[in-house]
Amino acid sequence: MAIKTKLSIFIFLFFLINIAICREETDPELKTCKHQCHQQRQYDEHDKRICMKECDEYHEMKQEREKHKEDKDDEKEVENPYVFEYKDFDTILDTEDGRISVLNMFDQKSKLLRNVENYGLAVLEAKANAFVSPHHFDSEVIFFNMKGRGIIGLVEQDNTERFNLEAGDIIRVPAGTPIYLVNRDENEKLFIAALHMPSSPGSAPLNFEAFFGPAGRNPESVLTAFSSKVLQAAFKTSKGKLESVLEEQKKERIFKIRKEDVHGMAPKKSIWPFGGQFNGPFNIFSNKPSFSNQFGSLFEIGPSESKSGLEGLNVMLSFANITKGSMSTIYYNTNANKIAFVVDGEGYFEMACPHYMSSKHRKSSSAYHKMNARLRPGMVFVVPAGHPFVTIASKNNNLKIVCFEVNAQRNKKLAFAGKKNIVLALDKTAKELAFGLAAEKVDEMFKRDEEFFFSYNVDESKEDRGHADV
Repeated sequence: MAIKTKLSIFIFLFFLINIAICREETDPELKTCKHQCHQQRQYDEHDKRICMKECDEYHEMKQEREKHKEDKDDEKEVENPYVFEYKDFDTILDTEDGRISVLNMFDQKSKLLRNVENYGLAVLEAKANAFVSPHHFDSEVIFFNMKGRGIIGLVEQDNTERFNLEAGDIIRVPAGTPIYLVNRDENEKLFIAALHMPSSPGSAPLNFEAFFGPAGRNPESVLTAFSSKVLQAAFKTSKGKLESVLEEQKKERIFKIRKEDVHGMAPKKSIWPFGGQFNGPFNIFSNKPSFSNQFGSLFEIGPSESKSGLEGLNVMLSFANITKGSMSTIYYNTNANKIAFVVDGEGYFEMACPHYMSSKHRKSSSAYHKMNARLRPGMVFVVPAGHPFVTIASKNNNLKIVCFEVNAQRNKKLAFAGKKNIVLALDKTAKELAFGLAAEKVDEMFKRDEEFFFSYNVDESKEDRGHADV
C-alpha cells in the first residue's frame, strides 16, 4: 500500500514538473523569471518557492489580459460587418452650400456583402436655394427624396424636362442622362438618397465621380480635358472666345442662387397629353401602406408598380415609420438584399447571421451570431436575403428608414411573429416534431392579433441593458 502511495505521488509530481516545463518552453518570459529566482543567492529555498509562485501568478495574469484583449477585438469586429456609420462615407464633393457623400463597393468592408457588390449608395445634402450644376453618371440611378422640396432637370438631346420633388418622391435617371438639382425651399435643407447600379450586365464598375459638363474651369468641366485645338474645331470658335466662356464660371459645383432663378426653373405644366421623354417622380406615400397599425407603417413600391419607373430594374423601395417604443416583427426576405438608410429617429437593429463567426465563438455550439447596432440618422445597414432581422424604435422618437431592396422580383417577406407567421403556417405534425410540444402549446405562444409592427413592451429587469434597452 505504501509503495502504491509513493508511486502515485511520484506520478503526480512527474506530471506537475512536465506541465511547468511545457509552460516555460512556451513562454520565454516565464522561464527567465524562474531562472532569476534560482540565481538569487540571498534567497533560501522558501524564498525561491515564493518567487517562482509569483512568476506563475504573473504569467496567468498576463494570459488573462491577452485573452481579454482578443475578446474585445473580436467584439469590435462583430459589431460592424453589416453596419456603416458616417466615418464609412467618402465625401466626394463638399462646398459651403452642400455636399455629396458615397458608400462605394460594399464588399470592400466585408466579403459577406458580395450580394450587393454591384450597387452603391450616395447621399446629397443641399442648403436652401442651392443649385447643383449639370452632371451625369455612367450608372443607372434611383433618387429618393428623403426630406425637403426640390426641382430636378433631366436633359434630353433637344430639351430639358423639369419636375418638382416632394418628400417621398422616387425618380429614375437613366445612365448618362445630364441632370441638375435645385433646393426650392428658402429655409429647409434638401436630402436625397441615390442608389447607383450598373447600366447593364457586364458594364464597367460603378464610378461615383460625376461628369460635370457645361461648367467652366472652376468647377472644372469635362471639356477641359480636351486640347484647345479640338475645342476650337468642335465649337467653330476662336481660342479667346472659347476661354472667355469656359473661365466665366467661378463658383463651386453646388452654390446658392437667387430666389427669382429658383422660381424661373419651376416646372411648366405641359398641355401635351402624352408627356415627355422621362417618367416623372412617383410618390411612395401615394400608395396604401403594405402594413399599418398604431405601432408603425410600411410603404412599398416594386418593379411591377405601374408608372413607378422601376420596371425592369429588379429593385423595390420601401419606407418604414416605426412608432416610438415599437418594433417590426422578426422577418426575412426570401430573395431581396436590403440596403437600409436611417432617415430620422434612433433605435436598435438585430440580425441572425450564420456566416460570420469571430475567433471567440468558433468553438461555440451555436451556428448563428447576433449582429447588432444602435441606429442613428445617417447610418446604413445591410440585410442579405434569408437573414432574419428586427428593427426597434427608441422610446423617444419614431424610427424612419428608407430601404433599397435589390433582387426584389418574386421576393416574399416571411415573419416569425405576428398575425401571419411561418410557425403558425406549419402543419400540425411538423410543428409538434420541430418543437417537441403539442401544437396547441406552440400556437399559444406564436399567435397574436397584430401584424408586422408591435409594441416593444418588455420587462426591463430581464433585459440585457447593454443592447436591447432602446
